Amino acid sequence: MAELVLTLNAGSSSVKCAVYETTDGAPVQIARRAFEGAGGAVIGLALDWAESQRPDGRLIAAGHRVVHGGMQFTEPLRATAEVLDALEALAPLAPLHQPGSLAGLRRLAALRPDLPQIACFDTAFHRTQLELATWLGLPRDLHDRGVRRYGFHGLNYEHVADRLTQIDRRLARGRVIVAHLGAGASLCALKAGKSIDTTMGFSPLDGLMMATRPGTLDPGAVLYLLQHEDLSPAEVEDLLYRRSGLLGVSGVSGDMRTLLASDRAEARDAVALFVYRAAREAAALIGVLEGVDGIVFTGGIGEHSPQVRAMIARRLAWTGLTLDPALNARPGEDRISAPDSTVAVWMIPADEERIVARHTLAVLNR
Repeated sequence: MAELVLTLNAGSSSVKCAVYETTDGAPVQIARRAFEGAGGAVIGLALDWAESQRPDGRLIAAGHRVVHGGMQFTEPLRATAEVLDALEALAPLAPLHQPGSLAGLRRLAALRPDLPQIACFDTAFHRTQLELATWLGLPRDLHDRGVRRYGFHGLNYEHVADRLTQIDRRLARGRVIVAHLGAGASLCALKAGKSIDTTMGFSPLDGLMMATRPGTLDPGAVLYLLQHEDLSPAEVEDLLYRRSGLLGVSGVSGDMRTLLASDRAEARDAVALFVYRAAREAAALIGVLEGVDGIVFTGGIGEHSPQVRAMIARRLAWTGLTLDPALNARPGEDRISAPDSTVAVWMIPADEERIVARHTLAVLNR
């Protein structure tokens, strides 16, 4: 009888699911889809769909992407009631994603109390960051209580690092900037496959401008909004998580595809700012690495927008980076740098689900 693992990645408005069959102890994906709706509301549908993929199979576990693990959770583990209660306290640090993940975990526990559930954390990959990279310029006691830089998108960064060992071993041992560009966006500096620094910090608001989030923001601007624009904390949260970024700057959309197709000046401004911020932050991480051997584009925009990749590459031409236009225009995983480029450039599609499935099996076998 086939043994199956269900992976669940709850976003703010949908749940991405995948089913893996274990083959020689390793996960092999057999199906993938997304369900529109919040985490807890669609779990029953996802469960029925997963089990229909192999009617003669047996579901042995469910693995969940959980955005924030805080200081306490630095590796995947079984999602016990005590773990869920601890993760609940971190929900204010990732309000777009953490509540949905927790709702999914609790709903599945109610439907299948005997099914092992494994929580896999986006923050865990960044536990290898430089110690200085975790600090904010705040009083030390706040740092000790968890007000520090964590980093996110770690499951996909782990996937990219793993793929590099298979497709470009020399680069995998070097200094790499990974650009996870999508509705949520961040960069990570890898040295020999380990996270050294990343643009997201205490929360997923930090770093690059995103679809509806502003990225790095002068804290004085937040104080101004509270004190002089008469916004409540809840209104500021809504502004920063849902009404800023590409959507806020353009006034058109938070979807890069819509903005690239638009002839409005505001849309062009939003795209230009996105590219500028990405190149500026990449340059900062190159400084942390003291050089760069390669850049990897991943995520929805990083995978599907040759135009954005080309614009960012032009701003980083000073590094010796040159794209091959024909390779950059082709879909699918590929090396897209020109033969004379001194910086290798790859496009690697995101695949957090594969890493979640792998971790889930590893925890089961401990």
